[in-house]
Amino acid sequence: MDVKLPQVDFSKYPPEIQSAVQKYSDFINDKLEPDLKKVLELRDTIYTRMSEYLKLKTHIDTIRTHELEELETKIDLGSDFFVKAFVPDTSYIYVNVGFGFHLQMTLKEADMFIDEKVKHMEKLADKHTEEANEIRAKIKMVYGALMESLNLIDK
Repeated sequence: MDVKLPQVDFSKYPPEIQSAVQKYSDFINDKLEPDLKKVLELRDTIYTRMSEYLKLKTHIDTIRTHELEELETKIDLGSDFFVKAFVPDTSYIYVNVGFGFHLQMTLKEADMFIDEKVKHMEKLADKHTEEANEIRAKIKMVYGALMESLNLIDK
């Protein structure tokens, strides 16, 4: 993904070396790079969800700052399709707490929940970042060992 094998003509090497090169290349392409892609996609999903919670926190702050008791807004139904919505009482909101469940909370409760949820999600994102870095290191290690064994590393 981030690390690419230099273009080298392996045809000058014996068949057993070519076979080993192919085996390592297949390991990187079939195992490590898909694992890296999966971990990065999971991390990106977490960042997207975090941004939605932080956006909600901003909306809560706006409701508090302007002391809004009712609210007229637009809601995104998906694919940038917006509809008008009217909220007659802003003292309670429904927050997605995960697994498809929504919980009615006061603005203060929602604020506290969002803070904790974002902290938890940051830890998860950091974990996925560490995993991605470990996979990248493995890819570089395999490429480096392969190049070194073929005496192709410039010194």
